[in-house]
Amino acid sequence: MDLSTTYLGMKLRTPLVPSASPLSEEIEKIRQMEQVGAAAVVLHSLFEEQTEDGPANPEFRVSAEVYLKQIETAKRTVGIPIIASLNCTTLGGWLRYAREIAEAGADALEFNIYKVPTQLKVTGSTVEKGYIDVVRTVKLKSTLPLAVKLSPYFSNFANMASAFDAVGADALVLFNRFYQPDIDVEKMEVTPNLTLSVPADMRLALHWIGILFGKVECNLAATSGIYQATDVIKMVMAGADVTMLCSALMRHGIPHIQRIEMEMVAWLEQHGHKSLDEIKGLMSQKNCPDPSAFERAQYVRGLSSYKSLFPLRR
Repeated sequence: MDLSTTYLGMKLRTPLVPSASPLSEEIEKIRQMEQVGAAAVVLHSLFEEQTEDGPANPEFRVSAEVYLKQIETAKRTVGIPIIASLNCTTLGGWLRYAREIAEAGADALEFNIYKVPTQLKVTGSTVEKGYIDVVRTVKLKSTLPLAVKLSPYFSNFANMASAFDAVGADALVLFNRFYQPDIDVEKMEVTPNLTLSVPADMRLALHWIGILFGKVECNLAATSGIYQATDVIKMVMAGADVTMLCSALMRHGIPHIQRIEMEMVAWLEQHGHKSLDEIKGLMSQKNCPDPSAFERAQYVRGLSSYKSLFPLRR
């Protein structure tokens, strides 16, 4: 069974790629990921704030030197592609660390863009232009294939996807999960609140990958809520080139990758397919029997189905 795919210019054995997470902080776990079938690995993110001098908690500080050495060690240890993940706050940071990551031997770079605009007078178009300018500038200066991990919070996500494609992004990763704070009512503190994704979280990425397939030239990667083989099949049918795994591995362990692959093969054989490519984009907006299912009409149908499930009693 041929499960191969192409992502960021690299031929991958399958679309199963562990995404950036604490699991990739240890070389031994990266080795285990390769052994159970991961096609590539996205390393945990290097944050610009954690590389600077200041009153940061040293327990969470990851220096650029340590991160770059981990890339070098991973490249010597495993044979699968190593994709670095970078999260910066300044253009200088994006440029500097992108260059150093390339020199360390990473196969590709994922931009983990996370910015929360809080100034009331900063317009959406200003924020969007800043994102696009960063990607354009780094793409011109960097030798690495570049994936951009995005949030869905744009007024017209389709336009933003097209803009990133136009300035040279090699892939879009949909979607970044932002962790909102909580409030400890006893300690009167604002506290971080990290929750793992659930299967329902995959629907937003499924929706937009289905819309974008065939409309942009860059690769499309799905992340958030992918737990089992049928989730991967759905994403590929929508048009995804790779499907990234995080919460599923944190809940079920790294060997879960092997189980997903085996179940993918079983599903394809059961349905008479010889390769994953045969179903690629089959249910995208471009190719599915009812393209309106990706637009407003589906919202109306959804409400109608809810009424049929729970009829009003008089």
